[in-house]
Amino acid sequence: MGRLKSKTLTQGVGIAALLRDRRRKLGMTLQILARHSGLSPSFLSQAERGKAIPSIVSLQHLAKALDVDMSYFFEAPKGTKILRRGDTPEYINVGLPVTYIRLSSGLPDERMDALILVIPPKLVFPRDRREGEALYYVLEGRLHLELGDEPYELGPGDSVHFNTHMPYQMKALGSKPARVLWVGTPPLFDGAHRRKPGRRITK
Repeated sequence: MGRLKSKTLTQGVGIAALLRDRRRKLGMTLQILARHSGLSPSFLSQAERGKAIPSIVSLQHLAKALDVDMSYFFEAPKGTKILRRGDTPEYINVGLPVTYIRLSSGLPDERMDALILVIPPKLVFPRDRREGEALYYVLEGRLHLELGDEPYELGPGDSVHFNTHMPYQMKALGSKPARVLWVGTPPLFDGAHRRKPGRRITK
């Protein structure tokens, strides 16, 4: 989960309520949800209280365990946009401190996503794993990645490409946000909300 100051953590409060309400509706304990999602009970407890922020991959695991679509946590985008202009980026609002800028088009039966991630300084992502591949290319800033037991430090121009069935975790280093190009399979944002072009997510 991302570990940030309390001001930033308030951005996950909406997801916290949705997570807690759905679990209770299904009559699941934190331990049962942890077993079905592969996430720890302590992480889930903090996430439900808005004290920790799940990653997109964690939300995918939780959606499956709670028998809901990803659209339960955020609205599904509509339509396909093959061409993207640099002056009208599509910001995806998922209520998390990371800014997601979508580059892929939302094709029917899309098999990959391409995004730019703007990661706040010192944000620590949860340790995740899923089926698929990921390529990270650092545009600005510095990134620390742990892939299995191997640590890597990345700067502008550096890239990594790996199978995401291996456990991985990353965090932004330094005092400025890291800006990272991510391309991966399968798509992350089948159910993400599309913001109006050019509008930024308010921190």
